[in-house]
Amino acid sequence: MTLVKAYAAQKADGPLAPYQLERREPGVNDVEIEILFCGVCHSDIHTARNEWGGSMYPVVPGHEIVGKVSRVGTGVTNHKVGDTVGVGCFVDSCGHCSNCEEDLEQYCENGNSQTYNALLQDKKTITYGGYSTHIVVTEKFVLKVSDKLDLAAVAPLLCAGITTYSPLKHWNVKKGDKVAVVGLGGLGHMAVKLASSMGAEVTMLSRSPEKAKDAEKLGAHHFVLTTQEEGMSKAANSFDLIIDTVSGQHDYNEYLALLKTDGVMVLLGVPPIPQAVHAASLIFGRRSLVGSLVGGIKETQEMLDYCAAHNIVSDVEMINIDQINEAYERTLKGDVHYRFVIDMKSLKNS
Repeated sequence: MTLVKAYAAQKADGPLAPYQLERREPGVNDVEIEILFCGVCHSDIHTARNEWGGSMYPVVPGHEIVGKVSRVGTGVTNHKVGDTVGVGCFVDSCGHCSNCEEDLEQYCENGNSQTYNALLQDKKTITYGGYSTHIVVTEKFVLKVSDKLDLAAVAPLLCAGITTYSPLKHWNVKKGDKVAVVGLGGLGHMAVKLASSMGAEVTMLSRSPEKAKDAEKLGAHHFVLTTQEEGMSKAANSFDLIIDTVSGQHDYNEYLALLKTDGVMVLLGVPPIPQAVHAASLIFGRRSLVGSLVGGIKETQEMLDYCAAHNIVSDVEMINIDQINEAYERTLKGDVHYRFVIDMKSLKNS
Protein backbone atom coordinates (compact mmCIF):
# COMPACT_ATOMS: atom_id res chain seq x y z
CA MET A 1 0.00 0.00 0.00
CA THR A 2 1.06 3.58 -0.69
CA LEU A 3 -0.08 6.48 1.49
CA VAL A 4 -1.19 9.51 -0.57
CA LYS A 5 -2.54 12.98 0.17
CA ALA A 6 -6.21 13.66 -0.48
CA TYR A 7 -9.17 15.84 0.49
CA ALA A 8 -12.23 14.16 1.96
CA ALA A 9 -15.66 14.80 3.42
CA GLN A 10 -15.92 13.11 6.79
CA LYS A 11 -19.65 13.78 7.25
CA ALA A 12 -22.57 15.19 5.30
CA ASP A 13 -22.65 18.56 7.03
CA GLY A 14 -18.90 19.10 7.33
CA PRO A 15 -16.36 20.72 4.98
CA LEU A 16 -13.87 18.81 2.88
CA ALA A 17 -10.47 18.73 4.58
CA PRO A 18 -7.01 17.16 4.21
CA TYR A 19 -6.95 13.38 4.47
CA GLN A 20 -4.50 10.57 3.84
CA LEU A 21 -5.59 7.37 2.12
CA GLU A 22 -3.96 4.12 1.10
CA ARG A 23 -3.70 3.26 -2.59
CA ARG A 24 -2.99 -0.30 -3.58
CA GLU A 25 0.32 -1.18 -5.19
CA PRO A 26 -0.15 -1.61 -8.96
CA GLY A 27 -1.09 -5.17 -9.82
CA VAL A 28 -0.24 -6.96 -13.05
CA ASN A 29 -2.89 -5.09 -15.05
CA ASP A 30 -2.91 -1.84 -13.09
CA VAL A 31 -1.83 1.69 -13.97
CA GLU A 32 -0.76 4.15 -11.29
CA ILE A 33 -1.46 7.77 -12.21
CA GLU A 34 -0.07 10.95 -10.72
CA ILE A 35 -3.07 13.26 -10.90
CA LEU A 36 -2.44 16.68 -12.43
CA PHE A 37 -5.98 18.03 -12.67
CA CYS A 38 -9.41 17.01 -11.39
CA GLY A 39 -12.70 18.63 -12.37
CA VAL A 40 -15.41 19.44 -9.85
CA CYS A 41 -18.74 17.89 -10.82
CA HIS A 42 -22.08 18.64 -9.17
CA SER A 43 -22.22 14.92 -8.40
CA ASP A 44 -19.24 15.46 -6.09
CA ILE A 45 -21.34 17.84 -4.01
CA HIS A 46 -24.37 15.55 -3.93
CA THR A 47 -22.19 12.68 -2.70
CA ALA A 48 -20.08 14.64 -0.23
CA ARG A 49 -23.30 15.90 1.37
CA ASN A 50 -25.15 12.58 1.11
CA GLU A 51 -27.93 14.21 -0.87
CA TRP A 52 -28.53 11.02 -2.84
CA GLY A 53 -28.09 8.76 0.18
CA GLY A 54 -25.55 5.95 0.48
CA SER A 55 -22.43 8.04 1.05
CA MET A 56 -19.67 5.97 2.68
CA TYR A 57 -17.51 8.31 4.73
CA PRO A 58 -14.84 9.41 4.36
CA VAL A 59 -15.74 10.40 0.79
CA VAL A 60 -12.92 11.44 -1.56
CA PRO A 61 -14.78 12.81 -4.62
CA GLY A 62 -13.51 13.42 -8.15
CA HIS A 63 -14.17 11.57 -11.44
CA GLU A 64 -12.80 14.01 -14.02
CA ILE A 65 -9.14 13.05 -13.80
CA VAL A 66 -6.16 13.85 -16.01
CA GLY A 67 -2.63 12.87 -15.07
CA LYS A 68 0.62 11.16 -15.98
CA VAL A 69 1.33 7.45 -15.69
CA SER A 70 3.81 6.95 -12.86
CA ARG A 71 3.94 3.12 -12.65
CA VAL A 72 2.48 0.19 -14.58
CA GLY A 73 1.97 -3.49 -13.86
CA THR A 74 3.93 -6.13 -15.77
CA GLY A 75 0.91 -7.07 -17.89
CA VAL A 76 0.05 -3.53 -19.03
CA THR A 77 0.45 -3.05 -22.79
CA ASN A 78 -1.55 0.10 -23.71
CA HIS A 79 0.09 2.61 -21.37
CA LYS A 80 3.63 3.38 -20.26
CA VAL A 81 5.28 5.59 -17.67
CA GLY A 82 5.03 9.23 -18.71
CA ASP A 83 1.89 8.87 -20.84
CA THR A 84 -0.86 11.46 -20.41
CA VAL A 85 -4.06 9.68 -19.43
CA GLY A 86 -7.53 10.21 -18.04
CA VAL A 87 -10.00 8.46 -15.75
CA GLY A 88 -13.72 9.09 -15.82
CA CYS A 89 -16.78 8.11 -13.83
CA PHE A 90 -16.01 4.43 -13.27
CA VAL A 91 -12.93 2.30 -12.80
CA ASP A 92 -14.16 -1.26 -13.36
CA SER A 93 -17.13 -3.43 -14.32
CA CYS A 94 -17.95 -7.11 -14.40
CA GLY A 95 -16.70 -7.46 -17.98
CA HIS A 96 -18.97 -10.37 -18.92
CA CYS A 97 -22.60 -9.20 -18.90
CA SER A 98 -24.32 -8.37 -22.18
CA ASN A 99 -23.78 -4.63 -21.74
CA CYS A 100 -20.09 -4.94 -20.88
CA GLU A 101 -19.61 -7.15 -23.94
CA GLU A 102 -21.18 -4.36 -26.04
CA ASP A 103 -18.79 -1.71 -24.60
CA LEU A 104 -21.58 -0.27 -22.47
CA GLU A 105 -19.85 -0.61 -19.12
CA GLN A 106 -21.83 2.33 -17.75
CA TYR A 107 -24.87 0.03 -17.81
CA CYS A 108 -23.10 -3.02 -16.35
CA GLU A 109 -25.85 -5.41 -15.27
CA ASN A 110 -23.84 -6.46 -12.23
CA GLY A 111 -22.97 -2.91 -11.23
CA ASN A 112 -19.88 -1.07 -12.41
CA SER A 113 -17.39 0.33 -9.91
CA GLN A 114 -17.78 4.09 -9.71
CA THR A 115 -14.57 6.07 -9.31
CA TYR A 116 -15.52 7.08 -5.79
CA ASN A 117 -18.03 6.12 -3.08
CA ALA A 118 -18.52 2.68 -4.57
CA LEU A 119 -17.15 -0.84 -4.30
CA LEU A 120 -14.61 -2.47 -6.58
CA GLN A 121 -15.61 -5.73 -8.21
CA ASP A 122 -14.54 -7.63 -5.10
CA LYS A 123 -17.65 -5.98 -3.58
CA LYS A 124 -15.77 -4.95 -0.43
CA THR A 125 -13.07 -2.41 -1.33
CA ILE A 126 -14.33 1.20 -1.28
CA THR A 127 -13.22 3.48 -4.10
CA TYR A 128 -11.74 6.94 -3.55
CA GLY A 129 -11.62 9.52 -6.30
CA GLY A 130 -9.51 12.21 -7.88
CA TYR A 131 -9.19 14.74 -5.07
CA SER A 132 -5.88 13.01 -4.35
CA THR A 133 -2.31 13.01 -5.63
CA HIS A 134 -2.43 9.49 -7.12
CA ILE A 135 -4.90 6.83 -8.18
CA VAL A 136 -4.48 3.19 -9.27
CA VAL A 137 -6.84 1.91 -11.98
CA THR A 138 -7.04 -1.30 -13.98
CA GLU A 139 -5.64 -0.74 -17.50
CA LYS A 140 -8.90 -1.11 -19.45
CA PHE A 141 -10.43 1.89 -17.69
CA VAL A 142 -7.52 4.26 -18.33
CA LEU A 143 -7.97 6.55 -21.34
CA LYS A 144 -5.42 8.15 -23.65
CA VAL A 145 -5.35 11.96 -23.61
CA SER A 146 -3.83 14.16 -26.30
CA ASP A 147 -1.09 16.54 -25.16
CA LYS A 148 -2.19 18.96 -27.90
CA LEU A 149 -4.98 20.32 -25.67
CA ASP A 150 -4.99 22.27 -22.41
CA LEU A 151 -4.97 19.37 -19.96
CA ALA A 152 -6.79 21.27 -17.22
CA ALA A 153 -9.61 22.00 -19.67
CA VAL A 154 -9.65 18.36 -20.80
CA ALA A 155 -10.45 17.06 -17.30
CA PRO A 156 -14.21 17.87 -17.40
CA LEU A 157 -14.51 16.02 -20.70
CA LEU A 158 -14.25 12.81 -18.64
CA CYS A 159 -17.75 13.49 -17.30
CA ALA A 160 -19.41 16.58 -18.78
CA GLY A 161 -17.93 15.85 -22.20
CA ILE A 162 -18.90 12.20 -22.51
CA THR A 163 -22.29 12.73 -20.83
CA THR A 164 -23.30 15.08 -23.65
CA TYR A 165 -21.34 13.43 -26.50
CA SER A 166 -22.95 10.03 -25.96
CA PRO A 167 -26.59 11.03 -26.62
CA LEU A 168 -25.60 13.29 -29.52
CA LYS A 169 -23.90 10.31 -31.17
CA HIS A 170 -26.54 7.76 -30.19
CA TRP A 171 -29.29 9.84 -31.79
CA ASN A 172 -27.06 10.51 -34.79
CA VAL A 173 -26.92 14.30 -34.70
CA LYS A 174 -25.75 15.62 -38.06
CA LYS A 175 -25.62 18.72 -40.18
CA GLY A 176 -28.97 20.44 -40.41
CA ASP A 177 -30.53 18.80 -37.35
CA LYS A 178 -32.22 21.18 -34.94
CA VAL A 179 -30.94 20.59 -31.41
CA ALA A 180 -31.97 22.45 -28.26
CA VAL A 181 -30.04 22.46 -24.99
CA VAL A 182 -31.77 23.11 -21.68
CA GLY A 183 -29.52 24.77 -19.11
CA LEU A 184 -26.16 26.44 -19.63
CA GLY A 185 -23.85 24.95 -17.02
CA GLY A 186 -21.07 22.38 -16.97
CA LEU A 187 -23.04 19.92 -19.09
CA GLY A 188 -24.95 22.46 -21.13
CA HIS A 189 -21.94 24.36 -22.38
CA MET A 190 -20.37 21.11 -23.61
CA ALA A 191 -23.63 20.09 -25.31
CA VAL A 192 -23.67 23.39 -27.22
CA LYS A 193 -20.02 23.07 -28.29
CA LEU A 194 -20.35 19.45 -29.39
CA ALA A 195 -23.71 19.75 -31.16
CA SER A 196 -22.59 22.81 -33.12
CA SER A 197 -19.34 21.06 -34.09
CA MET A 198 -21.46 18.24 -35.56
CA GLY A 199 -23.25 20.71 -37.83
CA ALA A 200 -26.49 21.01 -35.88
CA GLU A 201 -28.51 24.21 -35.65
CA VAL A 202 -28.34 24.76 -31.89
CA THR A 203 -30.78 26.65 -29.68
CA MET A 204 -30.12 27.41 -26.02
CA LEU A 205 -33.18 27.23 -23.75
CA SER A 206 -32.63 29.09 -20.50
CA ARG A 207 -34.42 30.98 -17.75
CA SER A 208 -31.54 33.47 -17.53
CA PRO A 209 -31.49 36.23 -20.19
CA GLU A 210 -27.88 37.11 -19.35
CA LYS A 211 -26.78 33.75 -20.73
CA ALA A 212 -27.71 34.64 -24.30
CA LYS A 213 -24.31 36.16 -25.11
CA ASP A 214 -22.43 33.23 -23.58
CA ALA A 215 -24.54 30.76 -25.54
CA GLU A 216 -23.69 32.55 -28.77
CA LYS A 217 -19.97 32.54 -27.96
CA LEU A 218 -20.14 28.80 -27.33
CA GLY A 219 -21.71 28.14 -30.72
CA ALA A 220 -25.48 28.41 -30.21
CA HIS A 221 -27.35 29.89 -33.16
CA HIS A 222 -30.50 30.87 -31.25
CA PHE A 223 -31.59 31.65 -27.69
CA VAL A 224 -35.05 31.18 -26.20
CA LEU A 225 -35.92 32.64 -22.81
CA THR A 226 -38.11 29.93 -21.33
CA THR A 227 -39.93 32.32 -18.99
CA GLN A 228 -41.41 34.18 -21.97
CA GLU A 229 -44.56 32.53 -23.32
CA GLU A 230 -44.27 34.13 -26.76
CA GLY A 231 -40.81 32.72 -27.42
CA MET A 232 -41.79 29.26 -26.20
CA SER A 233 -44.89 29.28 -28.41
CA LYS A 234 -42.84 30.17 -31.47
CA ALA A 235 -40.45 27.31 -30.67
CA ALA A 236 -43.23 24.68 -30.54
CA ASN A 237 -42.72 21.66 -32.81
CA SER A 238 -39.22 22.88 -33.72
CA PHE A 239 -36.58 20.44 -32.54
CA ASP A 240 -35.35 17.01 -33.54
CA LEU A 241 -33.52 16.56 -30.24
CA ILE A 242 -33.52 18.29 -26.86
CA ILE A 243 -30.65 17.72 -24.43
CA ASP A 244 -31.95 18.49 -20.93
CA THR A 245 -29.03 19.06 -18.53
CA VAL A 246 -30.99 20.55 -15.62
CA SER A 247 -31.01 18.81 -12.23
CA GLY A 248 -33.46 21.22 -10.58
CA GLN A 249 -37.23 21.05 -10.59
CA HIS A 250 -38.75 21.94 -13.98
CA ASP A 251 -41.73 20.91 -16.09
CA TYR A 252 -40.74 18.34 -18.72
CA ASN A 253 -44.05 18.83 -20.52
CA GLU A 254 -43.18 22.43 -21.47
CA TYR A 255 -40.10 21.21 -23.30
CA LEU A 256 -41.68 18.12 -24.86
CA ALA A 257 -44.06 20.48 -26.66
CA LEU A 258 -41.05 21.95 -28.48
CA LEU A 259 -40.22 18.64 -30.21
CA LYS A 260 -41.14 17.82 -33.78
CA THR A 261 -43.04 14.63 -34.54
CA ASP A 262 -40.73 11.72 -33.61
CA GLY A 263 -38.49 14.14 -31.69
CA VAL A 264 -36.51 12.96 -28.68
CA MET A 265 -35.82 14.66 -25.36
CA VAL A 266 -32.84 13.25 -23.46
CA LEU A 267 -32.60 13.66 -19.70
CA LEU A 268 -29.10 14.04 -18.24
CA GLY A 269 -29.99 15.68 -14.92
CA VAL A 270 -31.70 14.01 -11.97
CA PRO A 271 -34.11 16.35 -10.13
CA PRO A 272 -34.47 15.57 -6.41
CA ILE A 273 -38.23 14.98 -6.73
CA PRO A 274 -39.78 12.77 -9.46
CA GLN A 275 -41.35 14.77 -12.28
CA ALA A 276 -44.83 14.19 -13.74
CA VAL A 277 -45.10 13.60 -17.47
CA HIS A 278 -48.48 13.84 -19.17
CA ALA A 279 -49.15 11.02 -21.59
CA ALA A 280 -50.49 13.51 -24.12
CA SER A 281 -47.09 15.22 -24.22
CA LEU A 282 -45.72 12.04 -25.78
CA ILE A 283 -48.70 10.63 -27.66
CA PHE A 284 -49.51 13.75 -29.67
CA GLY A 285 -46.43 13.89 -31.84
CA ARG A 286 -45.06 10.40 -31.16
CA ARG A 287 -42.39 12.04 -29.03
CA SER A 288 -39.91 10.20 -26.84
CA LEU A 289 -38.57 11.03 -23.38
CA VAL A 290 -35.38 9.11 -22.64
CA GLY A 291 -32.33 9.16 -20.38
CA SER A 292 -28.62 8.72 -20.95
CA LEU A 293 -25.73 7.94 -18.59
CA VAL A 294 -22.17 8.97 -19.56
CA GLY A 295 -20.60 6.53 -22.03
CA GLY A 296 -18.60 3.30 -22.14
CA ILE A 297 -14.82 3.24 -22.26
CA LYS A 298 -14.69 2.79 -26.05
CA GLU A 299 -17.04 5.71 -26.63
CA THR A 300 -15.23 7.89 -24.08
CA GLN A 301 -11.97 7.34 -25.95
CA GLU A 302 -13.79 8.19 -29.18
CA MET A 303 -15.02 11.42 -27.56
CA LEU A 304 -11.52 12.39 -26.39
CA ASP A 305 -10.14 11.76 -29.88
CA TYR A 306 -12.99 13.76 -31.43
CA CYS A 307 -12.37 16.70 -29.11
CA ALA A 308 -8.63 16.61 -29.85
CA ALA A 309 -9.35 16.62 -33.60
CA HIS A 310 -11.82 19.51 -33.30
CA ASN A 311 -9.96 21.46 -30.59
CA ILE A 312 -12.84 21.22 -28.13
CA VAL A 313 -12.30 21.56 -24.39
CA SER A 314 -14.32 22.78 -21.43
CA ASP A 315 -14.36 26.37 -20.22
CA VAL A 316 -12.79 26.14 -16.78
CA GLU A 317 -11.77 28.14 -13.73
CA MET A 318 -8.69 26.82 -11.96
CA ILE A 319 -8.62 26.53 -8.17
CA ASN A 320 -6.26 25.21 -5.53
CA ILE A 321 -7.43 22.32 -3.37
CA ASP A 322 -7.89 24.54 -0.32
CA GLN A 323 -10.56 26.48 -2.26
CA ILE A 324 -12.76 23.42 -2.75
CA ASN A 325 -15.40 24.29 -0.17
CA GLU A 326 -15.80 27.77 -1.61
CA ALA A 327 -16.00 26.22 -5.09
CA TYR A 328 -18.86 23.98 -3.92
CA GLU A 329 -20.84 26.99 -2.70
CA ARG A 330 -20.18 28.91 -5.91
CA THR A 331 -21.23 25.89 -7.99
CA LEU A 332 -24.54 25.76 -6.16
CA LYS A 333 -25.06 29.45 -6.97
CA GLY A 334 -24.16 28.92 -10.63
CA ASP A 335 -21.14 31.16 -10.16
CA VAL A 336 -18.70 29.33 -12.44
CA HIS A 337 -18.06 29.41 -16.20
CA TYR A 338 -18.40 26.51 -16.53
CA ARG A 339 -16.39 24.02 -14.55
CA PHE A 340 -14.00 24.31 -11.62
CA VAL A 341 -10.80 22.30 -12.04
CA ILE A 342 -8.40 21.61 -9.19
CA ASP A 343 -4.69 22.05 -9.83
CA MET A 344 -3.33 19.07 -7.95
CA LYS A 345 0.09 20.66 -7.52
CA SER A 346 -1.61 22.56 -4.72
CA LEU A 347 -2.33 19.28 -2.91
CA LYS A 348 1.05 17.75 -3.64
CA ASN A 349 2.83 20.83 -2.26
CA SER A 350 0.55 21.34 0.72
